[in-house]
Amino acid sequence: MEPKIKPKSKEELALEFGRSMTEMKSFIRQYIQVKIKEHNINITFEMLEVMACLWKKDGINQQEIADITLRDKSSMTYLIDNLVKRQMVKRVEDEVDRRNKLIFLTDEGNKLRATLMPWVAEVYQMATVDVDMRALEDGVMMVNKMLNNLKM
Repeated sequence: MEPKIKPKSKEELALEFGRSMTEMKSFIRQYIQVKIKEHNINITFEMLEVMACLWKKDGINQQEIADITLRDKSSMTYLIDNLVKRQMVKRVEDEVDRRNKLIFLTDEGNKLRATLMPWVAEVYQMATVDVDMRALEDGVMMVNKMLNNLKM
């Protein structure tokens, strides 16, 4: 007689799910870093995350970028300083609040998108090759629901 396998609890499944998401992010990061290194692009994965925010919405402030990328303000200052040195972004004084600096992409930063975004699309295509659209939609809804539960 086969031993009975105890079904996993909801908490155990959620823990396993969170670990799997962390592992997936790590694989994606490694993949992108290899591509960046192969093509001798002077940017880190963390800088790429900042750039991706600006490709979605250019001209936002440092705190907004920090919130989106889940980084603290001091590490965001360091990342943006390095992107400025690489001439990928520029800081512009906010006309409404002069203490606030808005971060804008430069032409160089915009050009980089054409190189990097196909690699991002490629890795996500690889990850979802045998996953149907409905399962992805359900997964996004589930993660968002879990996040909302934690924010309450």
